Amino acid sequence: MTADSTVPPPGGQPRDPGFSPVSVMPRRGPAAGFRFPARRPRPRPASPVPLLAADTVAALLGTLALTGAQRRPLLVALLVAASLLLRPHLPRPTTGVLDELPAVCGRITVAWLALATAVALHAPGRPLTWRTLLLGFLVQCAASCALRALVHRRRTTALLQRPRAALVIGPAATAQRVAAGVLRHPRCGVRPVGIVADDPDGTEGLPVLTTGEEVERALIQNGVRDVLAVHPSVRSGRAPLLRALAESGCAVWEVDADSPAYAGRGQLAGFACRRLDMGTARRRGSVGKRLLDVTVSGTLLLLVSPLLLVCAVVLRLTDGPGVVFRQERIGKDGRPFTLLKFRTHRPVDEHESATRWSVADEVRMSWFCRFLRRSSLDELLQLWNVLWGDMSLVGPRPERPYFVAKFSQTYPGYAARHRMQTGITGLAQIQGLRGDTSIEDRARFDNAYIDNWSLWQDICILLRTAASLVRPTGS
Repeated sequence: MTADSTVPPPGGQPRDPGFSPVSVMPRRGPAAGFRFPARRPRPRPASPVPLLAADTVAALLGTLALTGAQRRPLLVALLVAASLLLRPHLPRPTTGVLDELPAVCGRITVAWLALATAVALHAPGRPLTWRTLLLGFLVQCAASCALRALVHRRRTTALLQRPRAALVIGPAATAQRVAAGVLRHPRCGVRPVGIVADDPDGTEGLPVLTTGEEVERALIQNGVRDVLAVHPSVRSGRAPLLRALAESGCAVWEVDADSPAYAGRGQLAGFACRRLDMGTARRRGSVGKRLLDVTVSGTLLLLVSPLLLVCAVVLRLTDGPGVVFRQERIGKDGRPFTLLKFRTHRPVDEHESATRWSVADEVRMSWFCRFLRRSSLDELLQLWNVLWGDMSLVGPRPERPYFVAKFSQTYPGYAARHRMQTGITGLAQIQGLRGDTSIEDRARFDNAYIDNWSLWQDICILLRTAASLVRPTGS
């Protein structure tokens, strides 16, 4: 949601890292200088069978609260089925029963209410009493928590006995600090075996690997399955290496060595971390997201085509030729694309267009250009970008290469926004983070959106965006 004026970016002037206007993440390709073995089978995730068995046994124990006449096989089967169908699916793995206690108790509550409703409908004269419901709920909750605690304890013991080998990638001193912190907490189930850095930097600790041969040897000899990429600069300079490691079967994690919290997400030995996709697997639900994009953008283009024509004609008459503004932006995985907008401002030259920040209500704009920006009508042409597949309806807003490079070095988590397709609107935008607002806040909301993505969340954001159009504030 930016135009092309001449004010500095929000949050202060970031230090210039000397980057040219190129994407944060290089185009996909082999990692130069690194040779890795062919794709290995990924480690099997923890089997859901133990937790399913625990929930089943707990549900059967809960039926002991029913009287003899109520213990019909159909009712028992209904309670067990409801308990299993409503079993909690938490947004991140848990290591203890306390982490999932609210979800477990909520699921059991719903299951018993469903059972009471079924009994009331089938035999109105013999409903379940509150005493039966409360006793059954308490028995099942206690049994489920106890059995799940046993499952989690066995899994924790297995991780302590057989931790996953990991490589830490980043500046040698910072990577050694992260590795030492992880090694001091073996309960996390990860055991760093080496540091990948450009220069050993004279640090003590784990061996520092600087060549492709050393990385390949460590990968094979230690059975490395996890890669810890230390924030902030590792993703920009190490993207080809990380992709090569991901393609060989490793799980790649971005670790923030200096922040105790990372957008409310997971942690590893106290370090904030998040799982990186690296483009090796198609994100679950991506087909549904793309179908939503094509359906909504195609329909909207048909409906607003007369409005687009009117805007183009009025803009041509009031502001001269050059109605459509084209600008390079950075999309998913750092791939550049050409973004389309109605032109609301004429930059002095291409350099100003690529390197100057913007705010709404630019003094040099004509009245119609200011109207287009305040109403966000200048963004409607991006529906073509969505239809072509360059963008999505919902996602992090795309930015110019120059600012992507700067912000990725200055603001934690900014580069991680490029894990998902960029969008016309997003979670940050409906929170009012448009135009001259905090880049750090935008990155935090964008990453929270990606971490908690669902198709329903996209629909909610689109509805809230449509509602906000009745009180436009500019872009």
